Amino acid sequence: MTAGKLNRFWALLTVLLITTIVVGGIVAWFKFSSGQPIEISIPQTQEPEGRIYIGGNVTAPGFYPFTTGDSLGDLIQAAGDTTSSANLSGLKLYIPGVGEGQEPQKVDINRAEVWLLEAMPGIGETLAQRIVDYRLGSGPFRNTAEIMKVAGIGNTTYEQIKDLITVADW
Repeated sequence: MTAGKLNRFWALLTVLLITTIVVGGIVAWFKFSSGQPIEISIPQTQEPEGRIYIGGNVTAPGFYPFTTGDSLGDLIQAAGDTTSSANLSGLKLYIPGVGEGQEPQKVDINRAEVWLLEAMPGIGETLAQRIVDYRLGSGPFRNTAEIMKVAGIGNTTYEQIKDLITVADW
């Protein structure tokens, strides 16, 4: 092969290579630039919010609303703060699954005022006042069944309210 033919071969090969690169670039440009902007969406994290049951040695056990910014101290304060016998060294948090029922908020018969006791089924103004008077005269109830010692509260009334009442540890 002569030097002239060799130079023409390399020139032709160079032109062919440059043409291939340019055409490939144009095809890639049109294929990957659809004219619409690419949208990137990052899903927002779910902010915890709902109701939480606070029980045990708190003044008013029951369900309380909470939001993301609430601290454990805020939630305990919402439940009326802790009792003197509360042990804060071991707290338990239970998160129910979908479809699990919620327990009704219970009334602490050792702390409830007359108006709150009246709201329970079978308890009117007179029985509510007797409960408060019994508690003041005999001391706090040690268990829920002890409420049957109050005049006018028998098994029937107790069966109606036993799932709605509680006693704080003393």
